Amino acid sequence: MTRACARILAWASTLAVALSLTACGSGEAAHSTSSSPAGSSAGAAARRASGVRLVRVAGFQQPVGLTAASGDPSRVYVVQRSGQVMLLRNGRKQSQPFLDVSSSITTNFDEQGLLGLAFPSNYARSGLFYVDFTSHNGDIKIVQYHRSASDPNLADPSSARTLLTIEHSKNENHNGGQLAFGPEGDLYIGVGDGGSEDDPEENGQNTGTLLGKILRIAPTAAGSYTIPAGNPFVGQPGKRPEIWAYGLRNPWRFSFDRASGNLIVGDVGQDKEEEIDFIRAGTGAGANYGWSVWEGDRRNKSGQAPNAVFPALTVSHSSGYCAIIGGFVVRDRSLSGLYGRYLFGDYCRPEIESVSFVRGKGVGLKATGLEVKGLSSMGQDARGRIYLTSLEGPVYRLAARR
Repeated sequence: MTRACARILAWASTLAVALSLTACGSGEAAHSTSSSPAGSSAGAAARRASGVRLVRVAGFQQPVGLTAASGDPSRVYVVQRSGQVMLLRNGRKQSQPFLDVSSSITTNFDEQGLLGLAFPSNYARSGLFYVDFTSHNGDIKIVQYHRSASDPNLADPSSARTLLTIEHSKNENHNGGQLAFGPEGDLYIGVGDGGSEDDPEENGQNTGTLLGKILRIAPTAAGSYTIPAGNPFVGQPGKRPEIWAYGLRNPWRFSFDRASGNLIVGDVGQDKEEEIDFIRAGTGAGANYGWSVWEGDRRNKSGQAPNAVFPALTVSHSSGYCAIIGGFVVRDRSLSGLYGRYLFGDYCRPEIESVSFVRGKGVGLKATGLEVKGLSSMGQDARGRIYLTSLEGPVYRLAARR
C-alpha cells in the first residue's frame, strides 16, 4: 500500500489524485455492507426521485468544515484549510474572514492546516470558541479565541490561548481535527493515530498517548481545561485522563444527534475498510474501537485490543470507498424522506448515502441520488439544516425538492 492510500483525504483536488486514491481500494474486505458503487450518472433522474436537492450556497478555498453557534440562525461558519474561518451571514458569504490563523499553521502536507471549529452552547454570552490546527512543527493545537468586543462578525485575533498541544512531529498525516461540544457541554476532540501506515508506534491501543483517540475536556474561560469526572482513565497512573475513547485511526468528522444525543463517528480506514461507529448517549466512555489490531471488523495484524467494539457499519474499498466522511442524523423536518437517518459520504465516491441505526447497527443503507465530488465534510446550522463541503470549493445545502 502506498502512503497516499493511508491518507484521511487527498486534499489536492486534481482528477489524477482522486483516481489514484480510488485505485488504492483494491483489497477485499472480510465483511462489508455497501450499496452499488457510485460514479455512474444517476444524475437528474435520481436526484428528482430522492425528494431532495443540493442548493449551492457559495464557493470557498478548500473548505473542510462548517458549523454554527446554537441559537443563531443567521450565521454559518466555514473552515478553510488554508487558515480562515469564513462567515455566511443570512446565506451570503462575507468578504472578510471571521478569523484568520494562516500565520500560525502549516499546510505543507495535504492533511494539515486549519481543520476544526466548535462553539459552546453559551457562545452568545461568553463569546468563546475553539479551533483545531496543525502548527508549524506539525503538532496539533487546540486554541481558544474570543469574539470581537466591537463586532460580532469578527473574532479577536489577540485573544488566542492554547488549551492543548499534541505532539505530532514524526509524520504529517492522520491529524484528526474534529471538534464538537457534547450535550453535557464538554469538548470532544478527534485525534489521528500519528500517521505513517499500520500505526507503527501502536498509538491506537496505547492509553498513555493522546494519538488515536477521542478526547473529552471541559474548557475554562481562562484558556485552560479540567477533566470531566466521567472520563475513564482519571487517576490511573500512566494513562492520559483526557482520553474518552481509543483505538481510532483517524476520526474525520463525528457528530452528536441533536435529538437523541447519540454520537456517530466516521473513522477513516487503511486499505480495505471504512467504518462508522455508533455510541448511544450516556455510554462509550473507555470504549476501544480496535485500531490497529482491527481495521473495521477485519483483523489487521496480530496483537491484543481488549474488549474491542466493532463498527455499526463497514464499507469496502473494493466498492470504491477510500476515506469516509462522517455526517449527521437529519433533523430537518422539511426533509421528510431522510428525517432520522444518518447522512454520510466518502471522498472517492461522490454518492451521498444514508443509513438508520437499529440497536446500534447500521441498517437499510440507501443512496440519496445526490453527488458531491471531492466531499470533505458535512455541517449543520442552528436550524438543523445540513450542508456539504467540497475540496473543489463549493458549499451546498440540502433542501427539499420543489
